[in-house]
Amino acid sequence: MIERALVSVSDKRGVVDFARTLAERGVEILSTGGTARALADGGVPVTPVADVTGAAEILDGRVKTLHPAIHGGILARANDAHRAELGSRGIGFIDLVVVNLYPFERVVSAPGTSREDAVENIDIGGPAMVRSAAKNHERVAVVVDPDDYDGLAREIARGGGIAESTRRHLARKAFAHTAGYDRAIADYFAGEHGARGAAESGGFPARLGAAWERAFSLRYGENPHQQAALYRDTSAGSGPRIDQMEKLQGKELSYNNILDLDAALGCCLEFSEPAAVIVKHTNPCGAAVDPTGVSHAYEAARATDPTSAFGGIVAVNREVDPELAARLSETFLECVIAPGYAEGAREILAAKKNLRLLAAGDLGSGAGERAMALRSVAGGLLAQSADDVITPADEANIVTARAPSAEELRSLDFAWRVVKHVKSNAIVFARDTRALAVGAGQMSRIDSVSLCRMKAQAPLGGSVAASDAFFPFRDGLDALADAGATAVIQPGGSKRDDEVIAAADERGVAMILTGERHFRH
Repeated sequence: MIERALVSVSDKRGVVDFARTLAERGVEILSTGGTARALADGGVPVTPVADVTGAAEILDGRVKTLHPAIHGGILARANDAHRAELGSRGIGFIDLVVVNLYPFERVVSAPGTSREDAVENIDIGGPAMVRSAAKNHERVAVVVDPDDYDGLAREIARGGGIAESTRRHLARKAFAHTAGYDRAIADYFAGEHGARGAAESGGFPARLGAAWERAFSLRYGENPHQQAALYRDTSAGSGPRIDQMEKLQGKELSYNNILDLDAALGCCLEFSEPAAVIVKHTNPCGAAVDPTGVSHAYEAARATDPTSAFGGIVAVNREVDPELAARLSETFLECVIAPGYAEGAREILAAKKNLRLLAAGDLGSGAGERAMALRSVAGGLLAQSADDVITPADEANIVTARAPSAEELRSLDFAWRVVKHVKSNAIVFARDTRALAVGAGQMSRIDSVSLCRMKAQAPLGGSVAASDAFFPFRDGLDALADAGATAVIQPGGSKRDDEVIAAADERGVAMILTGERHFRH
């Protein structure tokens, strides 16, 4: 039975109603500070913790619940020896602890947060109570998530107590809550002192961790016999995030859907003008920009490789209007992700019941911050800084006798932004601001060019080409020229750059070097 509860929360969502439900069942409510005031203002009878401990809060509230009268009441087991000891000391049992912690992550993520503000938002008493209650879950229930209030209220209403299975579940959540909280604090200090040891570690912390919270389970993994879930990084920065997209219709998402959505959105966010990207198995199989509207951009993107577009994932950086919706409905697609959908567009796409529609909301000025790219390997985790840089074509180094024309330069910039998102070895042919052919994931750059020539739906003559890495020999440049490219953008850096540049001059191809490689494995 729940007879006595301690309620002290930073996140006060729903706490007054929950506490009122407890009080109506005769549960005594102990509380502190702002929570006690909120409960009292809501008409909930409250016993101040200071009345229980016999000690007022001290040190500007830094010490209020760190007392045997509190932790003894939480940690005592339901046996005769502990009952007798509590009785001799005048301490009562506490059966329910409702506590969540100072908003450390929110505070430190705000621009201009001082170190003093950060330190003051390191909760001490809260984690101590949560851990005490979670340790003693055989008797005590601990609640750290306001989303659990309604279910607990119903369970208590049915029988007055909380089942052992529920207490174990809540204890697991509580330990995850405090572990994530401590990880956020450790990461803050690691970032503050990240320059130490940078020469040895490249600025990477000695221990890497994040508060990973399950966002939702997925339909299945890469294959139907594999289970999967998406976890969100609670310390992730700003910018569009897959875990926060709203699914408006369609089947549940799979592991592959999530990977493809992330790839499509990442490529689409390279562009500020209306853009559409179609992805298949994480590679763009179509991409285009069109200032006249995203519907025209999608039509051009689909024309890149109509066969591969079947069953693909589409990302656009503008609201889907009825015109675009009608064009999307012409092809079988797995998912569409967009900032939003006009009312008429939703009605058209509703006929495609299995099509997953995701609303990304305001995409802002780009992809936002992604501090690290992580990938699991057998026995460990690879971490690297995100590939979040791109050298515009008009800032690249012209190395051939002929400079690119203004039209070629615009097309080169487009191709360079697309090839960044193609698996290595990557080649992209483009004309104006639409992809003509994409060669992805080949063991040789020559093979990637051959793949482009095989799959191209339009003549490649007079197009431009982008390569994600340098050409080790002139044969790569010759292959592009043979296919019809008149201008090329690539990183440079080969021992044979001079040979490749000479080949470009010999073939009349303009070439620019960015000094920036974009391998993608």
